[in-house]
Amino acid sequence: MTSTDLPVRTTAPAPRTSGHIRELRAHRSAPRGRTNLTLGDGRLTRALALGALVLLGVVWLLPMTWALLTAFKSEADASDPAHWFWPRHGFTLHGFSTVWERGDLPLWMLNSLLISAAVTVITVLVSAMAGYAFSRTRFAGRRLLFTLSVAAVLVPPQLLIVPWFRQMLTLHLLDTYAAVILPQTVAPVMVFILKKHFDSLPHELEEAARIDGAGHWRIFWSVLLPLSRPMLAAVSIFVFIGAWNNFLWPFVSTSDPALMTLPVGITSVKDAYGIQYAQTMASAVLAALPLVVVFMFFQRHIVKSVATTGLGGQ
Repeated sequence: MTSTDLPVRTTAPAPRTSGHIRELRAHRSAPRGRTNLTLGDGRLTRALALGALVLLGVVWLLPMTWALLTAFKSEADASDPAHWFWPRHGFTLHGFSTVWERGDLPLWMLNSLLISAAVTVITVLVSAMAGYAFSRTRFAGRRLLFTLSVAAVLVPPQLLIVPWFRQMLTLHLLDTYAAVILPQTVAPVMVFILKKHFDSLPHELEEAARIDGAGHWRIFWSVLLPLSRPMLAAVSIFVFIGAWNNFLWPFVSTSDPALMTLPVGITSVKDAYGIQYAQTMASAVLAALPLVVVFMFFQRHIVKSVATTGLGGQ
């Protein structure tokens, strides 16, 4: 008897009942990826949540609105509390023109851009390598070094000003770009964030790369970094903003006017008649404008880094 002579037993699928069909249709029509609110999913809860968000947004925007309006006022109108919203003499660009004439804003912006970009590149690269080492390698003293890195987050940067200054003085780097850049590249919190991010990536990708003969550097550069682009973009933006707004260390480490950054430079624009609110707010607006532009270009990456991790970020 051949295999073709064997009887073939076929079983027909069990008929689906109407209840089974309704359950299947309900499962298919149910929305996927939807998360309910903590306090419920009703209309009243959503209205309360939306109202709370609107209220917080208004509270957050009020100081920024006041600063922006004050920057376009004259000094007399800026000091008049009776016309805090709409100035008596109308809006003017006098505060911006005064700041531009008394200072060297193009040079200060260029210095801030160069220093912030260099700090961002070095910090992200070093922090990513350190995060990969703590996450994917095993070496003696790894736990101790990671504990010290986490503990360094608790140290305020102001306490390190004197050690940094003595170190730069010993290395003869004061009044140079290196003196402003190098101390700002130490970012333990970014090492911690990237280490936790690398922990969330699947180990199967690393094992497959090792089978193909890839080493640590190849895995880090060609496998894990492409998967971490949203997180790296978010970290880069945070580091760039911190370096751009840093005032204390560039003010201490340099005395050459040609090396002034924007936060240091706008403080040198002073008047002999006391506080000039319009000029101060105009300087603040000019200093914050590049950051707003950077955030508007890269806000999608920040949202991705928060909402997704690993392969979901691609």
